[in-house]
Amino acid sequence: MDLGLADRTILVTGGSSGVGLATVRVLLDEGANVAACGRDAERLARAAATLDRDRLLTGACDVRDADAVRAFTERAADTFGGLDGLVNNAGQSRMKNLDESTADDWRDELELKFHGVLNPLHAARPHLAASSAPSIVNVNAVLAKQPEPRLITTSAARAGILNLSKSLATALAPEGIRVNSVCLGLIDTGQWTRRHAAAHTPQTYQDWQSHLATDRGIALGRLGRAEEAAYAIVTLLSPRASYITGTSIDVCGGVGRSIL
Repeated sequence: MDLGLADRTILVTGGSSGVGLATVRVLLDEGANVAACGRDAERLARAAATLDRDRLLTGACDVRDADAVRAFTERAADTFGGLDGLVNNAGQSRMKNLDESTADDWRDELELKFHGVLNPLHAARPHLAASSAPSIVNVNAVLAKQPEPRLITTSAARAGILNLSKSLATALAPEGIRVNSVCLGLIDTGQWTRRHAAAHTPQTYQDWQSHLATDRGIALGRLGRAEEAAYAIVTLLSPRASYITGTSIDVCGGVGRSIL
């Protein structure tokens, strides 16, 4: 099915690796123009070298820096003649429990998660309001609904972003801007291959991943692939999803047990 994204322009934060990079690839395959940013300029350049550069704009940008985000957003809108979608994907997980988490951990995690949504939103909003089919997708995690004590600061911040996304969907609806969330489970990205290497286990990565999936209660028995998350994100960006706003989709292999 044609998703109606050809020649539309989408800005993706955290686009240099993992789910962000997979989303950039899928969007380019759909014929969209893509502006992708990330904090690591070298990693972003390596990623861009594997992509079709004709419809791709990249730039190093920390989403916590409102001025840098605004400058990149304006550059994207000027380059492609507007902006139709925004994917807020920048973020990370902080593996600490309550006793290990410092005041700085709490502050840094909340700053990254909230500024990672609000700074791109404020910069992109006037351009999105001028689009015929504007859409925002906030990439979140099932932690937002099912707190994980080993990731206490991240869980709390993710829950706040899920709540914020619902509020934004209502606040931006009069401007025609849809806002939805994609909540991820365990996705097979670089962090898991690094953890496997650090474990110094005799298990192959495939066996280690299967054991991890069983331990975490993933019904499908495996980690997700980055492109599987990207397909859900891109579908919500599409004009074909024009009556969907204020909702969230779990991409987690069945680990999500919340009914809400």
